[in-house]
Parts: sequence; C-alpha cells; structure tokens
Amino acid sequence: MKLSVLDLVPVVEGGTVTQALASAADVARTAERLGYHRYWVAEHHGMAGIGGAATSVVLAHIGHATSTIRIGAGGIMLPNHNPLVIAEQFATLDALFPGRIDLGLGRAPGADQRIVHALRKDVNRSAERFPDDVMELQLQFRGDPRLPLQATPGAGAAVEMWILGSSLFGAQLAAMMGLPYAFASHFAPTHLDEAIRIYRQQFRPSEVLDKPHVMAAMNVFAADTEAEAQLIASSMDQSFVALRTGTPGKLPPPVAGYRESLPPEALATLRAMRQASAIGTPEMVGDAIAAFARRTGVDELIIAGSTFDPAARLRSLELTMQATGALVA
Repeated sequence: MKLSVLDLVPVVEGGTVTQALASAADVARTAERLGYHRYWVAEHHGMAGIGGAATSVVLAHIGHATSTIRIGAGGIMLPNHNPLVIAEQFATLDALFPGRIDLGLGRAPGADQRIVHALRKDVNRSAERFPDDVMELQLQFRGDPRLPLQATPGAGAAVEMWILGSSLFGAQLAAMMGLPYAFASHFAPTHLDEAIRIYRQQFRPSEVLDKPHVMAAMNVFAADTEAEAQLIASSMDQSFVALRTGTPGKLPPPVAGYRESLPPEALATLRAMRQASAIGTPEMVGDAIAAFARRTGVDELIIAGSTFDPAARLRSLELTMQATGALVA
C-alpha cells in the first residue's frame, strides 16, 4: 500500500495565507523526505481557513519546493471550470515538473451557492456534463485532432488523471473510464465500502490502467501520547463543527476535552464524519490504519489532518510513516 498526504493548506487564527503557503511547502518537503508517494491539495472557495483555492498556483509553489514526490489536485472541482483552461494549467505544471503531476477531478462545486453565483457558472448543468468534460480533458492531453481547439500547453502532457468521489456516481464513472478512483472517506465515509465494491466489480481496463486502483482518505493525528494526539486533532474537529453550524473561519487553536464539551447531537455528527480516522500514539495509529487497510483493501491511503501548530503536522507525518512501515510499499 502506498501512503500519501492531503493538505488543506490551513490558515490558522492569527495567521496569514503567506504563512499557510510556507507551511504547505514544509509539509510537502517532509512528506517527500519520509517516503510519502503523493502530495495533494484540494480546491475550496470562500473559506477563510483554507488557502488552496488557486490549486494549480499552489502546486507550482509546491513543485519548486520539492523534487521527486508526485504533486496534484485532490481535487479540481471540474464543474467550476472550462476543461480547456484546466488542460492548459496542468499541462503547464507537467512541463515544469515532468512526470510528477496528478489531476483528481470532482463533480461537486466545492462551494456554497454564493460561490456558484460568483463563478458565474450554471454548476448544476456543468455537473451533468462532468463525464463529457473528463473525456474532453483526456482528448486534450492526447492531442486528439477532432478537438476544435487544442490546448497549448496540452498535447502530450503526462498528467495522471483520477476520478474523486464521496458517493457511488464517481465509482461508476471511474470504473467505466478505466481510471484510478479516490474516495473522500475523511469527511464522507458512509458509502466507502459500497463505492469500492462497485468500482472493482464494474472496472473496465483502459489505455492507462489495466486493473482497478483505489485510494481512500483518512484523518490521521499521531503524537507521542494519546492525550497530545487528541489535543491537536481538536482544531480540525472545531473547524468541522463550525462549518456544519454555518460559522466557518480560520483553523482555531486546540482545546483540551473538546469532544466531551459538545452536545450529544453535535458529537454524534462529528463521530459519524470522522469514522475514517486514526488518532493516538504511533502504535494506536498503526493499528487503526492496518485495520482500515484490511477492511478496504485499498491500493493507496491518503491522510488528512490539519493542525494549528505546523510542527505537530510534521511530527504526525513522521510518526505515521514509522508506524506503518510494514504496510507501505
């Protein structure tokens, strides 16, 4: 199993986007040094606590900070964009960092209705065109002569395309197109097992992939003690609760005993969303990841886990890799 990193480029309370981007480069360099396979950034808009909205620009920054680790979008929300422009952006990244670029594609807008209006897009209609837009991107990278306009850069770019999802639709599309599939179980774990089953059962070999290849996401917080791990995880827990209650903001500092302070309804929601999690000492994290790997049989695991203190994220990545050494190829 390969182990990779998902980074939300968190902007912390009292911090700046400049600091968040500097920390993202540190995370990517650390992941590369430790042997992680990929570093992905997700597209989110209008969120004060997330600095990765201009995903391709962030990836250029990360590419210059690293030399070997694969870097990519996990993902680009394609209904927000014209496929031609995405082809140009990611082919440019491939020209800058050859053989290292991934393009994970999602069907959701990655935003609320305010952002939909700001983008001046009919996102619902664009979501219906998602399969066609994915195919158009494939044709752009292949330099297909049937295209009315060829992206430049575009043709010949060795961009590794993925379908992302948190429901069954993405699994079916990835299987039909013979593309690798990544499931967002770090925040939407409900349909994980069924989506993997459908993807594997319905998979059709393609020019890029001869057998199913699936990745799942997990929230992972490793520390020297369980209490410390629970503490650093509380920042992300607070952020999720704030989002669900309509008060999103920058990533807050950790709060001891945060989960125990929540009312039953909020705690139940948090626990349901955080099912795919590993929080604790290296031994505890290693056991949780091993159990998740046995259950799902995933080919790759990508780990999320924003922390208020950037050093805590770096330490967590180090301890996690040490704890999963026997699992990681």
